Amino acid sequence: MAFQPSKALRLGAVAGLALVMTGCVSLGVDAPESLLTLSSQNVAPVGANTQNEDQAAENAIAVLPPETPAKLDVLRVPDNVSETEIAYLPDAFWIEKPARLFRRVLGENLRAKGGENGPIVLDSDVTPLRASTLLRGTLSELSYDAQTGEVVVRYDAIRSDTQGRTATRRFEARESGVSADAASVGPALNEAVNAVAVEVADWM
Repeated sequence: MAFQPSKALRLGAVAGLALVMTGCVSLGVDAPESLLTLSSQNVAPVGANTQNEDQAAENAIAVLPPETPAKLDVLRVPDNVSETEIAYLPDAFWIEKPARLFRRVLGENLRAKGGENGPIVLDSDVTPLRASTLLRGTLSELSYDAQTGEVVVRYDAIRSDTQGRTATRRFEARESGVSADAASVGPALNEAVNAVAVEVADWM
């Protein structure tokens, strides 16, 4: 029987694919049953802001994504095991990077604080105008603390405007008595984030 190279190549490719798929199944990680997110407990009223373009630019606030340490630049919830050791809570996964979720909660609280005729708040990467006030900063904690059974949210805010004025302030909120599981930590972090966002909105 004559050797058929094309048939041999096809058989080799099928065998190789089977090995790859077997490796994926054995090494893969099961998808989590649910994902964590953050949502604002204060919601702006329905209705359009009717300021003209000049007024909008003068009163607009741009909320920039906060800087984060490496432990928060992931889709996991840090567990501060000790002062020198960090783990991640099992089965606790964010739907997207926590810095972006935190940014949107800040933006929505600023809108709610301003009301229907308040300043325009820009909290997305696509902005129709250049804001006169910037809110930026560092989100250093959005974590669970195994030593105390608390969740901790810490945000160092920087407010600046086109007049060259700058102010800084540290905000922190904690929720205690939290079990080390996703079902308990998720809601507790949402409470703490909203507490910080309310304080930031009052400060702005």
